[in-house]
Amino acid sequence: MKIAVLAGGLSPERDVSLTSGSIIANTLIQSGHQAALIDLYFGIEEELTGNLDDLFHSKADFSYTIPEKAPDLAEVRQRRDRLLGGRNGFLPDALIGPHVLEICAYADMTFLALHGSAGENGQLQATLDTHGIPYTGSSYDGCLLAMDKDITKRLLRAAGVETADWLLFRCGGAPDIEKMAEETAERIGLPCVVKPVGCGSSVGVSLADDISGLREAVRGAFLYEKQILIEKKITGREFSCGVLGEAALPPIEIQPLHGFYDYKNKYQNGMTQEICPAPLTEAQTNAICEAALRVHHALRLSVYSRSDFILDENTGRFVCLEANTLPGMTPASLIPQEAAAAGISYADLCERILELSRWKYQR
Repeated sequence: MKIAVLAGGLSPERDVSLTSGSIIANTLIQSGHQAALIDLYFGIEEELTGNLDDLFHSKADFSYTIPEKAPDLAEVRQRRDRLLGGRNGFLPDALIGPHVLEICAYADMTFLALHGSAGENGQLQATLDTHGIPYTGSSYDGCLLAMDKDITKRLLRAAGVETADWLLFRCGGAPDIEKMAEETAERIGLPCVVKPVGCGSSVGVSLADDISGLREAVRGAFLYEKQILIEKKITGREFSCGVLGEAALPPIEIQPLHGFYDYKNKYQNGMTQEICPAPLTEAQTNAICEAALRVHHALRLSVYSRSDFILDENTGRFVCLEANTLPGMTPASLIPQEAAAAGISYADLCERILELSRWKYQR
């Protein structure tokens, strides 16, 4: 098949996505497909001439390394403006670069290797739907529901999945951080976790142990979005459990060597110990797998997903942190490790995602 692999985009997770996309494209080529790796945000600068087949490679030579810090999106915007600013008819605020949709329409399937922002919140999926372009993973409605952490938690509560108590704060102008801190301390208590509502990969996430730390965490989260979520910190072991098709994968335990499972600990080698299959009792394994499937269905997800949990040391029950509709596919990512524990190689995982996505459209 000819497969367009979409990565990058204008998201704090664009570096993670570019790494995922490079590995996915190489793997698809090694499996006999032809792949075009396209940055969603930058697209193709040159005018397309001749045969679009020339964009699809049969030799695997893509590579990208994740830096320690999330990208500076202002610099990314400026870089694209310098490249495309004088292009006739190009809209500077467009989230989809030149010729992206044209290339995806020409391909047999679009493999979404995006994380965060328009690539994971349903905007791109809805756009591809309106153009009749098939793609991997969940549809726009599931992506929308899962990307918004507030909506996710409301739906999980309704589905009987445990999730920590939380508060949602919206900011249209200058945030009243002092008032937010006071309300959080009164209603949620400390320590707590502060998160932008729509970011993944722990971008903008901070732990706050006291009022001073809470104020700083709120300021940091508002740098990424105008909505933030503050939730009660649950203490315990951290796990993740993926779903592929209609089956849960073996859960994995996550043990950061320092601090918590933040952006750096997730993507830099040697920062986190990950154990798969997780050292759990049979009853605990069944419980987390059942919870992951319940999350998958409650949020209308399809093909594959990954849900993150804390095993509450006080109650002994799994508490869901969030769901991921396009889990990372880097060497350090969790879904490939879980699939390997189930006897599914990385190449087979990519093929299963393609197969399940094609079946979604045939159905």
